[in-house]
This record gives sequence, structure tokens and C-alpha cells, in this order.
Amino acid sequence: MYPYPIFFDIDLYTVFLCLGIIGAIVVFRTFSDKLKMNWKVQNLTIVSAFVGIILGYLSAVVFQAFYDIKSRGGFIIDTNTGATFYGGLIGGAAFFLAIYFGVGHFVFKDKMHVKSFFDVADIAAASIAIAHGLGRIGCLMAGCCHGKIVDAWYAVYMPAISAKAVPIQLYEALFLFALFAFFTFRIWKKQSCNLPLYMVTYGVWRFVVEYFRTDDRGSTIVDFLSPSQLIALIMIVGSVALFFGQRAIMKKAQSSASESKADE
Repeated sequence: MYPYPIFFDIDLYTVFLCLGIIGAIVVFRTFSDKLKMNWKVQNLTIVSAFVGIILGYLSAVVFQAFYDIKSRGGFIIDTNTGATFYGGLIGGAAFFLAIYFGVGHFVFKDKMHVKSFFDVADIAAASIAIAHGLGRIGCLMAGCCHGKIVDAWYAVYMPAISAKAVPIQLYEALFLFALFAFFTFRIWKKQSCNLPLYMVTYGVWRFVVEYFRTDDRGSTIVDFLSPSQLIALIMIVGSVALFFGQRAIMKKAQSSASESKADE
């Protein structure tokens, strides 16, 4: 809607990306205090997340370059190469886990970071949702990730494509804000398994909404699926594995705690 610089070379897309990062940090701090998380674990999480965000952005650009191989005739990274959310999420998560568990191994001799991991994961679902929602508002401002080009009352003029298009970015932002509210309620009630819930709900949403996006979606080895749809399916399967894995680990921890109390 407004892809122009508003201050030097800074545009609204960049502003909303920054607001998303700030929002995620504020949410994490607020909710981790609510769950009485160890302050050292909080600091380790924030440092790991900050590094993950930076390296995750590079991953997002690399993923986009792979998506664009067919349309651009090769793997090209330049000023015209965009960034894809899934690439940032996957790369950022990988770097986050490596730093969180790698550094945590030396910092926490009592393995407090391991014991707190599922609390971190529960809060991460809310943090990712609010950051992604604000990021999608940034996409709306930039005019990327749009829906069908149509001259209708519900369409929005996007200077980037010089046409009116269905604001899929806005619908996704509203969906993500609703997810954030849902996870906020669950965290306040101290309910767990939020991360697998995020993965399955967003995975299903993203798979469906891809059919309504008309910007270049890239290609995969599966001709009838866009890269985002393929990753969405993997995310859905992964959410099931994570859910049952988390439930099993939590049940085992509770059993061990009960046995320890009985021995006392």
C-alpha cells in the first residue's frame, strides 16, 4: 500500500519487521515472568533468539533464491532477491536450538535450560505469532504476498504492482493476531503444547491460503504444490511428532517427580 521510504531509506515494511521483533521480545519477557522462568534461561533464550533472527534472515533469502531458480534461471542472490517466512523460520529455529542447547550445556550444570525448554517453546508460539502478524502488515505496506488482482471494493491498490489486489496479507495478519490471543489465553492458564498447536494451525492455514495468492510462489519437485505448501505439509507432520513427543517427556518427568516425593 505504501512501499515508499518514510525516513531516509527506511520503509514501512522494515518498520513493521522491527516492531515484530520488539513485540516478540516483549511477549517473551512478559510470559516468561508469568511462568516464573529462571532469569538466566530468559537471557539465554533472548540472546539465542536474537542471533537466530539475524541468521534466520539470511536463511530466508537463501530459501527465496532456491524458490526463484526456475523463474530467474539460476540460484541468484542480489538486491532483487526477497525473503520467505518459512526460510527464516526454519533457519532461525535451527540456529536458535544450536545456540540454546550448545551454550546452555556449559552455562547450566543442573540442566535448567533443558527443564525449561517446553516453557520456552510454549511462549515461542505466541512470540512467533505476534511477530509474524506484524510482519504481514509490513508485507501489505510493501505490496508483496498479495492475492488475486481484481478491481473490486474489497481489493486494495498496491503501487508495487500498479493494480488493485485482494489483501491476503491483511487476512493472514488477522489470523495470526487471533492465534496470538489464543496462545496468550493458554499461557495464562498454564496450558502446554502451544508450539505443536501453532505448527498445525499455521500449517493448515498456509497450505490453503497459498491457493489464493497470485504473486510468484516459486516451484518444487512436486509440480502441483508451491514451496510453502510442501513445507506446510512437513510442518503439520512435524507438529504431530512434537505433540506426542512433548506429552511423553512431560509424563515421564511427572512420574519421576512423583516417585521422588514417594521416596522422601
